Amino acid sequence: MSSVNLEPEHLPEPAASNHGRTTAAWVLNGTLVVAGIIIAFGIATDRQVLTWIGVSIGVLGLIAGGVLRALGHGQPLK
Repeated sequence: MSSVNLEPEHLPEPAASNHGRTTAAWVLNGTLVVAGIIIAFGIATDRQVLTWIGVSIGVLGLIAGGVLRALGHGQPLK
């Protein structure tokens, strides 16, 4: 058994109820997964065009996630 005694004042704040379940998060993660798959396929098949298409999709996903968060579709800032 642990000898650590945690008091309620020492616990971190709980995560928001929508943590990871926002439109901005889904768009960002979805585009980065697709970009990663395209980049991996481009590297595996030695197709530089596919690799750069995957990189550009990743950059567009980062921009889209940031824009959606700025528009209020992401986790609110504290």
